[in-house]
Amino acid sequence: MAVLITCHLSLATATAQGFLKWEADSVPLFKGVAVGVDLAGAAQQLLGDYGQLEAMVRVNLHDQYFPTLEVGLGKAKHDDDLVTGITYHTSAPYFRLGADVNLMKKKHTGNRIYVGLRYGFTSYKVDISREPFADPVWGWSTSYGVQGERCSQHWAEVLFGIDAKVFGPLHLGWSARYRRRIAHNDGITEKTWYVPGYGVQESTRLGYTFNLLIDI
Repeated sequence: MAVLITCHLSLATATAQGFLKWEADSVPLFKGVAVGVDLAGAAQQLLGDYGQLEAMVRVNLHDQYFPTLEVGLGKAKHDDDLVTGITYHTSAPYFRLGADVNLMKKKHTGNRIYVGLRYGFTSYKVDISREPFADPVWGWSTSYGVQGERCSQHWAEVLFGIDAKVFGPLHLGWSARYRRRIAHNDGITEKTWYVPGYGVQESTRLGYTFNLLIDI
């Protein structure tokens, strides 16, 4: 009986060691840095009345964890809105800081599916004006204007993205993002229309990026 118990214990120990044994990965922890630009924001600015020029730096840790810094310049030049008659101008830098996690089982192929988090901040000034209009109560002509009103905003983003290796060090990727304001100061405007790096506040909280990246 003692011999049988000893055999069972030895077998169980060997099996447990087989499952728990950590196998060394020959891929180093630090795999380099990637730099990139967001093409979607640039297209928005080129084709519409708001958008951003954005660059990013992404650190590759073991092809699984990717600390990321995104910096950009957001602009809006919306003149004489057809409905409200309001003109809105702003231009300011912003940044987002966070990290992504690669969900691919074969993480060293260069192709990635990832989820991530971001913290964003911007401090910006807005110029808002409205052409003279008839007061709905008294009937006389009135106007509205704000020049250089200082505003700021903190926000968080949760994102899902795909990154594909094209050839050599070149990658293309996109991300879909859900954004949520954490704290904000809109000055006397109560609620600004466009926030650099965040987008139009009256639209959905969903955003997206289309990135061109190069591994270094």
